Amino acid sequence: MIKLYTAPSCLSCRKVKKYFKDHNIPFIEKNIISTKLTKDDLYRMLISSENGFEDIISTRSKIIKENNIDVNNMKLNELMDFIIDNPTILKRPIIVSDMELQVGYNVDDITLFLPPELRECEKCFDDDKDCDYANYIQFEDNIKEKGLD
Repeated sequence: MIKLYTAPSCLSCRKVKKYFKDHNIPFIEKNIISTKLTKDDLYRMLISSENGFEDIISTRSKIIKENNIDVNNMKLNELMDFIIDNPTILKRPIIVSDMELQVGYNVDDITLFLPPELRECEKCFDDDKDCDYANYIQFEDNIKEKGLD
């Protein structure tokens, strides 16, 4: 099951939720502002990440800058506790599946979370006009080209 870590004021979070709903992709949403993160949440993110905390923490966040926090010199438990107490330092949205992690909303990369039957749709490769997925991708591409995304 896909777990989506979001914040209410995050436009990218809303885009991801819409994408998943439009493609009937089941997910569990966890609002990191109203629901306290757990160490299990953070472990799940880290296991799927390529670069550990670097992938999920925004070092440009206000809290880190104002307090001169050096996350690279913190011990694992210390950093996890800091994130749990200050969830706004996380990049958003964070999408975690059993094997993958994606941070932010990227039209090209989010297809990773599509069911295999849509990712490998033979009609899409033939540019079949009757294929809903191919039509959706074309629609997204048009929006991107016109700068409306």
